[in-house]
Amino acid sequence: MSPVPGSAISIADGEITVDAELLAFKLGLSAKALKAWMRKGIVSSVVETGINEDVGRTRLTFRHRSRAWTVVVESDGTVVENPDDVVASPTPADSLNPNDFVRSSS
Repeated sequence: MSPVPGSAISIADGEITVDAELLAFKLGLSAKALKAWMRKGIVSSVVETGINEDVGRTRLTFRHRSRAWTVVVESDGTVVENPDDVVASPTPADSLNPNDFVRSSS
């Protein structure tokens, strides 16, 4: 795993804050598109709290279509990312208008 700037992600009083510019880059989006896709539910996230030997760790996974970015926040606040996740460049999909899409459940 590789390090991520400590200021990029913070966890305080149960609230998790992630730098939008960094997350957008990791998912191959602009920050504006990231926020719009998040409102639509097309960008999703999962928070996992460590147990047993992983107690004190928090794993965050963010997904947009076929892209994912996973980071682990250690108990001391150190943030490391999974180097196997693909960092993609912005694509033409970044310019799509999220208002043109509707999320359906199956």
